[in-house]
Amino acid sequence: MLLFYSPFFHTFSLPLPFCWTETVMDTRTATAELGWISFPANGWEEVSGYDENLNTIRTYQVCNVFEPSQNNWLLTTYIDRRAAQRIYVEIRFTVRDCASIPSVLGSCKETFNLYYLETERTVSESIKGVEYWANAPFLKVDTIAADESFSQVDFGGRLMKVNTEVRSFGPLSKGRGFHLAFQDLGACMSLLAVRVFYKKCPSVVQNFAFFPETLTGAESTSLVIARGSCIPNAEEVDVPIKLYCNGDGEWMVPIGSCSCKAGYEPDNGNVCREQSVPFLAVLAE
Repeated sequence: MLLFYSPFFHTFSLPLPFCWTETVMDTRTATAELGWISFPANGWEEVSGYDENLNTIRTYQVCNVFEPSQNNWLLTTYIDRRAAQRIYVEIRFTVRDCASIPSVLGSCKETFNLYYLETERTVSESIKGVEYWANAPFLKVDTIAADESFSQVDFGGRLMKVNTEVRSFGPLSKGRGFHLAFQDLGACMSLLAVRVFYKKCPSVVQNFAFFPETLTGAESTSLVIARGSCIPNAEEVDVPIKLYCNGDGEWMVPIGSCSCKAGYEPDNGNVCREQSVPFLAVLAE
């Protein structure tokens, strides 16, 4: 059973779902160059462009489809994970249809690879040599394919077939943050936007108990226990008082409860107010 948000006193009621996400990087908000590390020099290139709504964005593109044996790497700046154990990456990108490129090599791709590297500190920009890129301890997240690719006809008509894919990885525990890495093996593509975020269950008042904001666990199936405490003017009835935060950032399975103390009554669901004196009782005095 899940919870939903009510704007009064940040209280929650059953049974609808509610989830919060916290963004730790979003290239769409960039006002200057992203400054990511690319290797080799003739691989990924940062350019200014426009999204489908004609908003100015910073993008990275690569299109060396007429040259064999491509292995182009792109490393983001350092991303602080803020104690999150599982990270989500939303990628918006376009890919050229290999079949629409005249005389293209058979090595032309319509996919790219996503990796990550946990670390305590940023990878130095001076690390650009072949030896580093060949031996860096990147962990692969996935090979990402385009659901839609564009042709020369689409490009000429300024028709953007934008793909949006979301991937997650974890558990993260070896450092305070990480770098993302994108590997191109011979595609003609553009990274339009990269958003990195994690999920959390927001602070909640349920059954007259307060539960703090809680980050989701290391796995998408994890359940994280949050211990509750009675709100002002309430006392424990059933213990232990706890909720579970699931991998989607939704509260579920409330256990235990509090109730208003003697002399107080519920008001607006999860607030204990001092009981009002009945009007007839006042007159009797």
